[in-house]
Amino acid sequence: MSDARLAVLSRRLPDLRLLTAAGDLEHYGRDWTRRWTPAPLAIALPTSIDEVQAIVRWANEQDVAIVPSGGRTGLSGGAVAANGELVLSLERMNRVLDFDAVDRTLVVQPGIILQTVHEAAHTHGLIYPVDFAARGSCSIGGNIATNAGGIRVIRYGNTREWIVGLKVVAGNGELLELNRGLIKNSSGYDFRQLMIGSEGTLGIVVEATLKLTDPPPSSQVMLLALPDMDALMRVFALFRERLQLQAFEFFTEVALKHVLAHGAQRAIDGDYPYYVVTEFDADDEPAQDAALAAFEHALEQGWVSDGVIAQSEAQAAALWRLREGVTESLASRRPYKNDVSVRISAVPAFLHEMQALLAHEYPQIEVVWFGHIGDGNLHINVLRPEDLPEVAFIAQCEHVTKLLAETLQRHGGSISAEHGIGLVKRAYLESTRSAAEIALMQGVRKVFDPNGIFNPGKLFC
Repeated sequence: MSDARLAVLSRRLPDLRLLTAAGDLEHYGRDWTRRWTPAPLAIALPTSIDEVQAIVRWANEQDVAIVPSGGRTGLSGGAVAANGELVLSLERMNRVLDFDAVDRTLVVQPGIILQTVHEAAHTHGLIYPVDFAARGSCSIGGNIATNAGGIRVIRYGNTREWIVGLKVVAGNGELLELNRGLIKNSSGYDFRQLMIGSEGTLGIVVEATLKLTDPPPSSQVMLLALPDMDALMRVFALFRERLQLQAFEFFTEVALKHVLAHGAQRAIDGDYPYYVVTEFDADDEPAQDAALAAFEHALEQGWVSDGVIAQSEAQAAALWRLREGVTESLASRRPYKNDVSVRISAVPAFLHEMQALLAHEYPQIEVVWFGHIGDGNLHINVLRPEDLPEVAFIAQCEHVTKLLAETLQRHGGSISAEHGIGLVKRAYLESTRSAAEIALMQGVRKVFDPNGIFNPGKLFC
């Protein structure tokens, strides 16, 4: 190990696994953005809180920046290490530590995969309701770092609603125990909520206490084909009024074509510009009748052109694949992504303005978009043409993102709904936050991380 700083760390923590091979540096030094060349100093894989604390103290002494790393499924460059940072991967801290049947909580380490959390909750007859397509690869620590939402926010909210306690290593290496699983706690500031969504810039989550809940009632899944964009909000309003919605997701015909080419099966004949996958409570006959009546009313009003209700779990999974498979089907194209949100009431006006902007600015470029209509979150994927150099493509996308940020500002929206700011969106933070807010955020960061070793360059320019 040629670097003297790493030699000091190895002597201090002889059992710590450190990786310095070129392949490991590349693998752990980037996330799904693939826009920056990874160049970390090394990869540290601790297995205990004590090791994390020792690494942080060493980093302060040696003036080494730390990039916390989970599943690295992020899309905003939040887990990129391109400037000689130490990547602190928490993947070996991946166990369930405790279950409390009375409190209905699950204590886990940050490197545990979301799917494993779902399975652990299921063994106790409960659920952890935060869910999204990357469940098989994303980690709880990363979910907490970005306050991840997903497909069931309409019923269960974002990650922060389900975190009742955190253990966090601060910038000086001190261990903070935040909220300790309490339901009510009005004794001062709630630093737990401050850590959630902070993108690893305030501290390193080393343990989380998750709140579990009862499984939802039996549900049905319905796929709807819609004739135009205005029908989206009309159908959403109708279904929200008449049904107990668990999810309401939409995607375009352009998105569907990519998913079908990736192996999914078409469920509705014909081509339609917009589609909705919705899931709702259907545990008794009246609920099922209400769903059928809502569909028939939408059909009569011309808001829906066609639809299908899943008749089995397998068919329900196949319908969900049409929506959840979008991101995977585009992965090989390395799309430029925007992840934006507005208030639900602002969605119709914003959608029209956004669509006009994208059509004008990307006349020869394919744009694939989909989203969580029920919480105002839209995902925009811009696909680079093969004959357009990547540098020129990124420059064009960044120009459009600036215009999109200005549009969002007019509608009171956010440039990042659930993926974080990271490196990709830091130039547009001021479209969402005032100068006074940003100054306060920078001050908070200085308090928790005085030497600025945690994820430098992320969030702020």
